[in-house]
Amino acid sequence: MNVLEFSLLIGAGSFIAGFLGSLTGLGGGVVIVPMLTLIFGVDIRLAVGASLVSVIATSSGAAAAYVKEGFSNIRIGMFLEIATTFGAIIGAFLHPYLSTALIAVIFGVVLIFSAIFSARPRSRESANTPPNKLAARLRMNGSFPTAEGERKYNVRNVPQGFSLMFLAGSLSGLLGIGSGAMKVLAMDQVMRIPFKVSTTTSNFMIGVTAAASAGIYLSQGLIRPGLAMPVMLGVSVGSLIGAKVLIRSVTSTLRLIFAAVVTILALEMIYNGLAGKI
Repeated sequence: MNVLEFSLLIGAGSFIAGFLGSLTGLGGGVVIVPMLTLIFGVDIRLAVGASLVSVIATSSGAAAAYVKEGFSNIRIGMFLEIATTFGAIIGAFLHPYLSTALIAVIFGVVLIFSAIFSARPRSRESANTPPNKLAARLRMNGSFPTAEGERKYNVRNVPQGFSLMFLAGSLSGLLGIGSGAMKVLAMDQVMRIPFKVSTTTSNFMIGVTAAASAGIYLSQGLIRPGLAMPVMLGVSVGSLIGAKVLIRSVTSTLRLIFAAVVTILALEMIYNGLAGKI
């Protein structure tokens, strides 16, 4: 396989990763790292570095569309990024001190969590959730467009959501996956933000989180332009298309398919990590 064929294959795989990551709010990294490591034999540390670049691309591609359509809550995203940024820096500093096998196992466990979260059905949130004093003071409550018109929502449990964001940032810096699952979990289940708003705001946030740790990986020589470029290009196009699909469709079937694929990748990562093959 020559360099052009290698780059085209990685670009095609990254396109799929960006498309799925944009639809689910999990970020393309949950597919990028296993794809590069298991299929193309890339060192997991270099795969994580390339994934961080792809996560930034995913966020940049999808976030603009979501903000334009009125789904993302910028005020919530900017506030929670305080926690995720600190977490991402800590995760990036811890990365060199862990073995590749341990990173693979941790990655696999996080993937399984992401798969379960992605496949779980969502109940329709109530628009009559009582307002929270802290959320009201920070002006986090908002609205988003639906087929029936603008739908308002109130935000709950801000401190608990903020704490989970620190953990999400740490996982992002350590594994290069954006930790969209943890972010969406915090906003959807804990802060009681409607799922589409949680997903789109997660896409807005993951790029900032990844950028906080990408500089550290770059200084350590773990971001290779020849690998990161086709990954970034594929993910950018995939995330833009995924953003348009999410706005106009229900993605429950796709989530189940995505969860099945991620589970298989997770088991492969755990097995290869425990067997010392990574």
